[in-house]
Amino acid sequence: MVIEYIRYQVPPEQHSQFLATYQSAADELHGSEHCIAFEFSQCIEEPDNFIVRIEWTSIEAHEKGFRGSPAFASFFNKVKPFFANIREMKHYRRTGAGRGAAAP
Repeated sequence: MVIEYIRYQVPPEQHSQFLATYQSAADELHGSEHCIAFEFSQCIEEPDNFIVRIEWTSIEAHEKGFRGSPAFASFFNKVKPFFANIREMKHYRRTGAGRGAAAP
């Protein structure tokens, strides 16, 4: 499993649209056999900052499986208006876990 983190900085007047966009794009993530889980979070201290966290079965499953699937075109068209707001988009490997979390 790998975790993709996408960090966005979204102006206040676009917060509602951003959240609605990802709620809609969740349909494609739910339907993907390559996606284990995902979540969207908004920073409390700096509300213009959002994190999209997606757990993929592997990097290959994400980059070749999901991105090569028919669902990706729909997903990409939904989130594309916010690509200019991306500050980081990287894959991470879990290296430790705390209470209540699954072991790496």
